[in-house]
Amino acid sequence: MNTDKKIIVFIGPSLSSDEANKILKAEYHPPVARGDIMNVLKDNPDIIVIIDGVFHKEPAVSHKEILKAINNDIIVVGGASMGALRASELDDFGMIGIGQVYEDYRSGVVESDDDVAVVINPETLEQLSEALISMNYTFKAAKDKGILNEEEFKILIKTAKSIYYPKRTYNQVFKDSNFGTEKINTIHKFFQENKVDIKKEDAIKVLKYVNNLNKS
Repeated sequence: MNTDKKIIVFIGPSLSSDEANKILKAEYHPPVARGDIMNVLKDNPDIIVIIDGVFHKEPAVSHKEILKAINNDIIVVGGASMGALRASELDDFGMIGIGQVYEDYRSGVVESDDDVAVVINPETLEQLSEALISMNYTFKAAKDKGILNEEEFKILIKTAKSIYYPKRTYNQVFKDSNFGTEKINTIHKFFQENKVDIKKEDAIKVLKYVNNLNKS
C-alpha cells in the first residue's frame, strides 16, 4: 500500500472514525463545517474525503472551498451525507461522488439536505435521530417483504417527512402514524434484523474507493 498520500477524512456519525480507520488509514476529522477545507489545505493533502458535515447549527461547507481544493489538484471524494450532496452539485467540476445517496441526489430522487440531516451528540458524535433517506430505504424493504402494504408505506413516508429532523426517530414516526400495537410490533421485529442504514453503507463504499485509489 502506498502510504505516501496524505488523506484527510471528515466523518461522523455515518461511521465512527474507529470503524473507518480499519478500512482506510487516514487523518480523521469531525463533520466538516464552513472553513474547514481551507484550513486543511495548509497541510497539503493529496485526497480530501467528505462524508459528514454540519447542516444547520453552523454554516455548511461551501462550494467555493471545495472548488479551491480541486483547483489545487487535490482529489476530493464525497458520499453518504453532506459529501453526497456536495458531490452531486460539483461532480461536473471534478468532485468524485460515490454511493447510493450520491446517485439519489444526482438523479433528483432526493433534493433537500433534510433527507440526510441528523442531530448528533457534539462530544461523542453519536447519532441521536434517524436520517430520512435511511428510513425511506427501510420502509421500502419492509414493503418489498410484505410487512407493509402500499398505503401503510405511504403513511410512514409522509409522517417521517413531517417530523423536524432532530426529532425524527422510528418510535416518533410510529407514534405519529397511529398504527395499532400489533402492526408496530410486527414492524419493529422486521427492523431489528433488516433496518437499512444507507449512509453507513455508503460511507464504507467511499472509504473502500479511496483505499483502492491510494493503492494505485
